[in-house]
Amino acid sequence: MTKLSRNWVETSALMLRPIVPRCAVIGAVWFSVAGFGNFAGADSGIEFEYSGRLGIESRSFTEPALHPSQKGSGGSIVLEPNLYIENTQGSSWSFNLVPFFRIDSADSDRSHSDLREAYFLWFGEAGDASEWELRLGVDRLFWGVAESNHLVDIVNQTDLVDHPYGEIKLGQLMAHLTFSGDWGMAEIFGMPHHRLRTYPGREGRLRSQFFVDNKQTSYESAAEEKHVDWAARYSHSIGYFDFGVNVFDGTSREPYLKPVVADGILIPHYEQIQQFGLDALIVAGPWLLKLEAIRRTGARDLRGKENNYSAYILGGEYTLYSILDSAVDLTLFSEWNKDERGVNSTDDLNNDFFLAGRFMFNDVQNTAITVAAVKDTELDTSTLTIEFERRLSDQWELDVEWVEFLEVDKKDIVYGSRNDSYVALALTYNF
Repeated sequence: MTKLSRNWVETSALMLRPIVPRCAVIGAVWFSVAGFGNFAGADSGIEFEYSGRLGIESRSFTEPALHPSQKGSGGSIVLEPNLYIENTQGSSWSFNLVPFFRIDSADSDRSHSDLREAYFLWFGEAGDASEWELRLGVDRLFWGVAESNHLVDIVNQTDLVDHPYGEIKLGQLMAHLTFSGDWGMAEIFGMPHHRLRTYPGREGRLRSQFFVDNKQTSYESAAEEKHVDWAARYSHSIGYFDFGVNVFDGTSREPYLKPVVADGILIPHYEQIQQFGLDALIVAGPWLLKLEAIRRTGARDLRGKENNYSAYILGGEYTLYSILDSAVDLTLFSEWNKDERGVNSTDDLNNDFFLAGRFMFNDVQNTAITVAAVKDTELDTSTLTIEFERRLSDQWELDVEWVEFLEVDKKDIVYGSRNDSYVALALTYNF
């Protein structure tokens, strides 16, 4: 057994000891609800579906920690069940519930729970060729077409303790009304509660040089987290051309981090912003051409000064099918991230090129390997990411991720994570 796999097994075993009783309670409650659902659904016209995932994850860092409280490795257990209820008689409605639980052995701030989704959905016809939907509750949604970054995706808050690349989102309380037809799709959102962005704790890896103290968070709005935010989006597909335009007015999801050097902390401050966004996709045979662009006003830059700015992502992807007459497909990605604030941008992808290749083996196990590199054109920063995914059986799957900080410029906002290259393993049971 290698040192890496031995660390993973030992860490997981120690971590599971205090967690098993909690998961047993959660499991008992969940399966009790499932049993009630089966009983209730027999004659009521209400159908229940149950699914979810239970996983063990581990991160092993390849370099010594920069801070004395940080560890060289850590493990997590993750539970994300899903309950779906649908009325099959009378009025058309459904309910979806997705809670999330993570307990981490290395960072207490990474141990957290979240209500990813908990919403009622009503739907029906709106005229001869149109439909409407109304969602009330907590939901997640995604806007955008780019691979490396998601500029226009502003409704949900980012969960940075789950993954450093910002791919995971927290649930957002909202009212979401949609009208759709041959003319396209129009959506409007009302969001009465703001979520704080999550950050690694003092003992957590992949954090900035200073610790982000969410307990001292401040807001520009006197209503603080209770400010009502608004958003709207129109999207349409015309032949090989897909596009969406959106507008957001409310509390920024990305805070300005005010440094307090004496205490070695960063204090988040959330401004009131307005953002206009555009995403577009053109399909041309094996080519996909992509654009994301935003114009944001009211936000502060890295210096703490209000700086209205524009940013965009230009890129595309090209797929090579059946390489060397095999079942393997290779998709190549290329994108350029540009933020006109330059080195004063609060986004680490401010003038960066992204190159990647994804091998899809098209086998029964859904095996895939992705290799991606990011190079900053203004700073001496570059990163490499390699991901491996494979389904081991109908229920089990394995994911391996290697993130390597090849070089990090001292002026880069990710400089504090320069020693945090890591290998992550995740074994997941899907039920």
